[in-house]
Amino acid sequence: MNALGVVRTSGGRTVAVGQPAPDFTLPRQGGGDFHLGDLLGRRAVVLYFYPKDDTPGCTAEACAFRDRYSVFTDADAEVVGVSSDPVASHDRFAQRHNLPFPLLSDRGGAVRRLYGVAPALGGLLPGRATFVIDRQGVVREVFSSLLAARRHVEVALAALAAAPPPGG
Repeated sequence: MNALGVVRTSGGRTVAVGQPAPDFTLPRQGGGDFHLGDLLGRRAVVLYFYPKDDTPGCTAEACAFRDRYSVFTDADAEVVGVSSDPVASHDRFAQRHNLPFPLLSDRGGAVRRLYGVAPALGGLLPGRATFVIDRQGVVREVFSSLLAARRHVEVALAALAAAPPPGG
């Protein structure tokens, strides 16, 4: 991400602060589908993309979101994690770490590409990026860092705190 709040992919596609969040539907752990549009107009969304379930950085990130989850819900926001792992892997990961938020399976990486989350380490790993989306569906913050996994939580909370109140 550059200083203007833009994530760039190797193909040049960008999702920037101030733009509408691309809508999508993906399968979620526990069964059923998650549709971003179902939350918009009701809650803010903290959409975070991570490389893989049960890896050290991804576990630390998920647990950091879990540990601050009540702060997110108090801010009228829902946390949503996305990786290319299958639903069964998400089921185990969420249960093992008591994750209270949905994990979505983006098996082919279509939503990752839709949001412009570039691969990391020369394409060896899927990238790590967080998008804070307001109730109206506008991207208010973009943060991308493979190694600063826990920092994603702090950046998202700061963006929610800085957002104008609903209807304001």
